Amino acid sequence: MAVPIAVLDCDLLLYGRGHRTLDRFKLEDVTDEYLVSTYGFPRQFIYYLVDLLGATLSRPTQRSRAISPETQILAALGFYTSGSFQTRMGDAIGISQASMSRCVANVTEALVERASQFIHFPEDEAAVQTLKDDFYGLAGMPGVLGVVDCTHVAIKAPNAEDLSYVNRKGLHSLNCLMVCDSRGVLLSAETHWPGSLPDCTVLEQAALTSQFETKLYKDGWLLGDSSFLLRTWLMTPLHIPETPAEYRYNMAHSATHNVIERTFRTIRSRFRCLDGSKGTLQYSPEKSSHIVLACCVLHNISLEHGLDVWSSPATGHMEQLEEEYEQTESVDSEACRVRQELLLTHFS
Repeated sequence: MAVPIAVLDCDLLLYGRGHRTLDRFKLEDVTDEYLVSTYGFPRQFIYYLVDLLGATLSRPTQRSRAISPETQILAALGFYTSGSFQTRMGDAIGISQASMSRCVANVTEALVERASQFIHFPEDEAAVQTLKDDFYGLAGMPGVLGVVDCTHVAIKAPNAEDLSYVNRKGLHSLNCLMVCDSRGVLLSAETHWPGSLPDCTVLEQAALTSQFETKLYKDGWLLGDSSFLLRTWLMTPLHIPETPAEYRYNMAHSATHNVIERTFRTIRSRFRCLDGSKGTLQYSPEKSSHIVLACCVLHNISLEHGLDVWSSPATGHMEQLEEEYEQTESVDSEACRVRQELLLTHFS
């Protein structure tokens, strides 16, 4: 005899039927200190996100009891900043673990839809000049439009065995290419590259390269470390500096490029779901990539709101893989000429 199986709504069991929108947690009922300690951000920042994402998160649903945008955002922030779907987090706002997962997916996609709004290079000449001036103020390196580097985010092994995501340490990861300004604001973020690809290959195939090769950004360059090849629009350090000018160039390059390393530490520290301390992201590569990009969007929004204190280094397991590269100079003669001119003009 077949036994009928009842499908239970965990939220319904906890809260019963009532309003169509569940407002289980009131921001005004708790302190800013509690919000920051539990969700990583203060009240006004969360209100801003509700205004920004509310219409998207209120889309019609087939479920009988929709979860409010405010609750969805709190659930997502709780996951991003703690890296956990623990029952404790769901209990704090009154939703089940399954609902937590749905909220994270909804908010992640809403943020990814707005990535180009918050992550982009400046367009007007005055803003570009300010960008260069700010970089020059760090260590005297002229013409810098951004600093570029890659960082790895650990993910679970894809369902289909795919060795392209296995990095040199034998772990599955995404290799994320990012560019930031002198304050750590992200100007570009490509988070979908398989972990097996070396940094130079990621850059070669990236949309970022197409933008610079087509001269979309003129009269300046990015700074990259020695894992990248020297290009007319990408200045790298000299492998073996010999003259005082070359030493000065390398020192200025290193001091300026350090900004993106600090930015990676800040992002990992603020968004613990990325730092590996709670394990790998338990999603497909595509969904994991979206979570990383959503955190990048939130990083930039937080800087817009003055939450720009550099964080201390994270203690998790996500880290930059040191690239292995041959100690050879670029064969691009025009790129070598541009760097040599920079040396003679500004560092001699």
